Amino acid sequence: MATIVRGKNDEYVKEHPGAKAELYRQNTASIRIRIADQRFAKMSKGKRHDLAWDFLAARLDEDTMQEISVLLLISPTELDSSFMSFEFDHPVKSGF
Repeated sequence: MATIVRGKNDEYVKEHPGAKAELYRQNTASIRIRIADQRFAKMSKGKRHDLAWDFLAARLDEDTMQEISVLLLISPTELDSSFMSFEFDHPVKSGF
């Protein structure tokens, strides 16, 4: 089962063992999402995003979709080498 750090754990999450999904609201108009999943290591960045956006679009309304400013999809081995991943762990306060 995936580890959810923030947010709900449901049947869709349970389908992705070992994945770790995190999200937070950076400001009034920005939601940031990071998903680390070993299966991403075998996928192009384009394929990762196609799958994730399709998944989100089937479950979220248009207004919520428009608030997603970051969708970071990485393998666990990429966590330490991604600048955006560092930002997730050490967010800079927004002026909004």
